[in-house]
Amino acid sequence: MKKVLVLLACLILASTTLFAQGAPEEYPSKDIEFVISSGAGGGTDAISRKVSMLAEKELGTSIYFVNKPGADDAVGPNSLMGAKPNGYFIGNLNYGSIINAPFTGLIKGYDLAKLEIFALITQEPDAIMVGKNSPYKTFDALIAAAKANPGKIRVADQGIGSRVNLLALKIQELYGVQFNMISYKSSAPQREAILNGEVDAAITSLGDFAPLLSSGDAVGVVEFSTKRNAGYPEVPTSQELGLSDTLLSGSFLTLAVPAGTPAPIVEKLAAAYGVATNSKEFTDWTATVGVTPDFRSGAELKTFIDTKIEGETKALQALKDAGII
Repeated sequence: MKKVLVLLACLILASTTLFAQGAPEEYPSKDIEFVISSGAGGGTDAISRKVSMLAEKELGTSIYFVNKPGADDAVGPNSLMGAKPNGYFIGNLNYGSIINAPFTGLIKGYDLAKLEIFALITQEPDAIMVGKNSPYKTFDALIAAAKANPGKIRVADQGIGSRVNLLALKIQELYGVQFNMISYKSSAPQREAILNGEVDAAITSLGDFAPLLSSGDAVGVVEFSTKRNAGYPEVPTSQELGLSDTLLSGSFLTLAVPAGTPAPIVEKLAAAYGVATNSKEFTDWTATVGVTPDFRSGAELKTFIDTKIEGETKALQALKDAGII
């Protein structure tokens, strides 16, 4: 009888402890905060919101957004680095966040090791655009003109050390040409420069030139990718033209959580965003804005990120060693 009473007391104690602690929460049990690395209304903002809206259906909860732009798109990720690793804080990283910010060291303590990047969502290849009346509507014609007129062909980039500037430098090196590089802060003034004849060509994404491509005021010469852009199928890819794979270039959007977030939560987020990215709704929508869905996670994603960091950092270091940046 005594043993029975002791056993009963233990069972009551265990039940009381479990009740006090509560059963393990099923994730997610509340809204998730998404930190966007750019201002409201831009491409990064639009893609992050669209894919998250679709991921909400898989996660069974709401995702709300906080825009934190600045410092080569590093302010948002830097904020995420200090968030709790509980699955209720996620955010995006793009080219600037992953390549430029660590290299320049603009933000003290900024370290990608403080984050776990768990998904690649889209890629947006760079391209060369010219005005509608340009005589350089093919890549070969542009290179021939640059060879015949060293330093005379005016090409709009987005600043020394920017992604598109590095691409222009690679083209110069590969083909033994010298452009007259003119820097602009973003794609908006690049478009104006094409319209008013300030430059002969511009390098950025086809999506950035959507208004001029749609109106016919600009023409896509080549996109530095392996597959034709669904939004601009008339523009040839660099691979089709037989150009070197070293010229493959473009922006991308990845998602991350603070390092230390439990693996089951990361896996659930990756699965939800995978379904969202591969959905017909998202694929159809991206075709209208000139980006390409390209979901990757796990080892495939790590290889993609490591390759990008190695190649682009090497190019930036060469510019720094030469005293250019």
